[in-house]
Amino acid sequence: MKLLWQRGESAVSDLVAALPGGDTLAYNSVLTTIRILEQKGYVRHRQEGRAFIYCACVAEDDASRVEIRHVLQRFFGNSREKLLLSLIGDEEITSAELQRLRDAIRNANGEAVLNQEGDATEGGER
Repeated sequence: MKLLWQRGESAVSDLVAALPGGDTLAYNSVLTTIRILEQKGYVRHRQEGRAFIYCACVAEDDASRVEIRHVLQRFFGNSREKLLLSLIGDEEITSAELQRLRDAIRNANGEAVLNQEGDATEGGER
């Protein structure tokens, strides 16, 4: 999905070629993943000659929210507290991340939220 959001419309072969250096996936693996994403409504395609051109039909922020809700329900019984405690208990969390979480919780009434980069923005703007 990240590649589709970054690149826009792409054929599967273009996505395979654009994978980061350490990632080597077979064409069929990428195609299978794209088809699953299409079935879930995250991706759509159009035909151009013999090739299918795929594009994301869900914004990255929207997809992230849906998937977080899914994880929250499936693994944490819809408990935001359990999710946050799990994140806080992660040994890899940095002091800066903990501070941003503290700030976000302190300002949970809508005065500030965290954006994708972990920066606080005023008034819930993203």
